[in-house]
Amino acid sequence: MQHGSFSRMLAHAMGRIAPRSFFPHGASAPEGGPFRPKLLAVLRNGYSAADFSKDAIAGLTVGVVAMPLAMAFAIASGVEPIQGLYTAIIAGLVIALLGGSRYQISGPTGAFVVIIYGIVYRHGYDGLVLTTLIAGCLLALGGLFRLGSIIKFIPYPVTTGFTAGIALIIFSQQMGDFFGLSVTNAPPEFFSKWAVYLDDMENLSPMTLGVAAATLAVMLLIRRFVPRVPAPVAGVIFGALVVWLFDLPVDTIAGRYGAIPSSLPSFHWPEVSIERIQVLFPDAVTIALLAGIESLLTCVVADSMTGDKHYSNMELVAQGLGNMSSALFGGIPATGAIARTATNISSGARTPVSAIIHSLTVLAFVLWLSPLTSAIPLASLAAVMVLIAWGMLETKAIKAILRGPKSDWSVMLLTFVLTLVVDLTVAVYVGVILASLLFMRRMSVMTRVHEVECVDGDCEELPLEQPSLPEGVRLFSINGPFFFGMVDRFQNALAGTQSTVRVYVLNMHDVPTIDATGIHVLEAFLAHRSDGYKVVLAAVPAPTRRILRRMGLLRSLGEDNVCHSLDMALARAAELARFR
Repeated sequence: MQHGSFSRMLAHAMGRIAPRSFFPHGASAPEGGPFRPKLLAVLRNGYSAADFSKDAIAGLTVGVVAMPLAMAFAIASGVEPIQGLYTAIIAGLVIALLGGSRYQISGPTGAFVVIIYGIVYRHGYDGLVLTTLIAGCLLALGGLFRLGSIIKFIPYPVTTGFTAGIALIIFSQQMGDFFGLSVTNAPPEFFSKWAVYLDDMENLSPMTLGVAAATLAVMLLIRRFVPRVPAPVAGVIFGALVVWLFDLPVDTIAGRYGAIPSSLPSFHWPEVSIERIQVLFPDAVTIALLAGIESLLTCVVADSMTGDKHYSNMELVAQGLGNMSSALFGGIPATGAIARTATNISSGARTPVSAIIHSLTVLAFVLWLSPLTSAIPLASLAAVMVLIAWGMLETKAIKAILRGPKSDWSVMLLTFVLTLVVDLTVAVYVGVILASLLFMRRMSVMTRVHEVECVDGDCEELPLEQPSLPEGVRLFSINGPFFFGMVDRFQNALAGTQSTVRVYVLNMHDVPTIDATGIHVLEAFLAHRSDGYKVVLAAVPAPTRRILRRMGLLRSLGEDNVCHSLDMALARAAELARFR
């Protein structure tokens, strides 16, 4: 998500790993893939020295790229830079070991910046730890309950809307460090934040602004003329060298947060109570939802680049365990990182070993090279985040949606506005609900219920064997899902029953499914058979027939009155009409 491409248990899981022969090469696995870490699957197929060499190069490359990004995301989230590094180490390692993708790199991303900042501002880091633990549990449960294939169906306008909102908020959060303002703890609300910035503009630092602007310019030039060089790494190195060589009075990581500790993360258990869980649960759901969406979509992107196929349910479980581990060892929420995953692939990665080496590379920097990272100017990291925010904005996707149906761009705009004005949690909930309601409305409009009538002896919808309707028979055709959104159409179409009607024939050839409300309406229709009419169903598709049987409707209707074709149904109706 951070670069704009948003366009889806340990012992328990390991104990349920399928045997090697269970999913032979080329065979189709169950939806969502098996509960088997991708690392184990690829290693069982053989792992050579050449594979390790490629993985090592890719892992080292993406590890170097991950360093400034992890710190930048952490600072933008309102926590210390070391916590972003710990996230890349701990979560990245756990997810690499247990994940369902061959190539995915996980760590802190821009998706979480807004919500993490709000949680830390309101509840402190301890509140964030508990929130991340809950989110990790939800992700793992989602994988265990095989929701990996469902979570990817979040409407595209919703993801585009809140991604654009996140991008604008991330951009706003960097203005303090980009301009060298004295504000270090601005409120999370969008407009309140800008009010604080504007009040503090008199403290603007020209040196800080110059370093930030120069870093941004270097990154843009690198992307334009040397795209193979990681722009964030080049920009951060440039900014650090300029500040060091000219001894500029610009805030660095060490100056604000102290030196990056050269130590391993320590275990931290948060304060847990029912009251805190209730307060933090909505934010935890949002983190779990975002982590699930971004990690699975990153897997999809990786699959499209390589031709591989990920295990979505295993990936969700791994993301859950990775987030729980990150929270307990000093990190922040993590998910699949699209840009780092793409870098991993383009660098020649072959297996999840590259993701393991990526985490070990970040660990090596923390243990032995932390003095160098401590000298990075905050203005340069702010410039990195500004570039990331611009990438997240996805202007092409926004323009495309704005040219589309009103329902789509209205959902996108509402999600965008709510992300800015209220918060991300509300934006996601409202966006998904509104998109679902609009979809159901479209489906109800598409579903048609009409009476088949003969005009001057011409009955186009009748089979050739049946040139006209039998006397006393009315034929209705239903086209589309028979669900709660169209029952009023069904009731209105059949309103005004005449006493001369002996048999109703319902042609359900184009009814792919029926829900409980549709079943209830049919049962109510059958309940009025005391008025003297019969009901015959024609051409019921097999899936719909199975639902009718399970719900007991076929038994009450009578198997003889459920026919495989329209001509058979009309013949049955004629028979019933004669013997009324």
